[in-house]
Amino acid sequence: MPRNYRYKHWDYKGKGVYMITMNIDGRKPLLGELQGGTDAAWVNYSLLGKAVSEEIEKCFANYPQIQICAKQLMPDHLHFVVWVKDLLPVSLGEIIRKLKIGCTHSYWEIVLHMNVQSKDATTLHMNVQNENATNNNRGNRPSLFEPGFHDRIMLHNGQLRRMIDYVRDNPRRMALKRANPQLFRLHRQVQMAGFESTTLGNRFLLDFPMKGIIQCSRRLPQTEIDQKKEQCFEEAERGTVFISAGISEGEKQICRALREAGYPLIILLKDGFPKETDPHYKYFKPQGVYFETYAAGRLLLIEPREELYENKDIETNIYAKAGVLSHDSMRYRFLALNELARQIGNY
Repeated sequence: MPRNYRYKHWDYKGKGVYMITMNIDGRKPLLGELQGGTDAAWVNYSLLGKAVSEEIEKCFANYPQIQICAKQLMPDHLHFVVWVKDLLPVSLGEIIRKLKIGCTHSYWEIVLHMNVQSKDATTLHMNVQNENATNNNRGNRPSLFEPGFHDRIMLHNGQLRRMIDYVRDNPRRMALKRANPQLFRLHRQVQMAGFESTTLGNRFLLDFPMKGIIQCSRRLPQTEIDQKKEQCFEEAERGTVFISAGISEGEKQICRALREAGYPLIILLKDGFPKETDPHYKYFKPQGVYFETYAAGRLLLIEPREELYENKDIETNIYAKAGVLSHDSMRYRFLALNELARQIGNY
């Protein structure tokens, strides 16, 4: 899940397209309930969810420079995509701050009304203790949201369409996650070829009797990449599960083609998983192109611990092929991942 940060050299008053994510404080499911199955899921907004949805529309209506392209409330967070078409009088961050104030005001109006009308908070789909309403005066009420927000800036052609689709597809992805809880959990201290690693996904892929390695030189011409891709497809059709760090362009092309064709993959990561101290650790899930493969049980992600890069046997194999490299260099670490792939595949 997202971390809160701003881009240091970006003008947040200027033109741009953004996907904004805001989390409910404590990740309480206050905005609604997930309904439907994995094929057709949606969020049935609570009274508060409806108020927040209206507040978003009302807030951005004050800024004709902004168009809302997509909006999706989830039970414990929300996403929306906005297009800033002209120079803003204030920064986007200031607008989000005002939005959060308005939503929090609606939140406490509902909580106070609920406390007067009913002792049963569940009747309004609210997971709020009654004492919150009575023990907080008007000047000391906690915000509805976690501090800050997360934004993604659209910088390339095609990103806007993908982000709109991502926002609208959130309910279905949540349904998939709930239907496959064993796949959506980080596992620490897993032994992989003698090295401690963190894994996420279908670990049964490691038990497949036939495993192959996808490794291509950075200098491999496209014709040879295409030939290698055909070979991998033939082997995948016979039941081979491929392992790759997906580093070079050729490796990325082949992994993408296998993934799109529905074949399973084991991907090695240099980094990418949140730390256990990260507040969003337990909510982590793969993003973008990996999500569908992951939800279908056709993906295993592996991130080895730092000890891999200090291992003498790994070091010897790398130095024999590439010469002396710093353990901190990206090339050394990528080569170490390739060595680990060979060991996992018993090559």
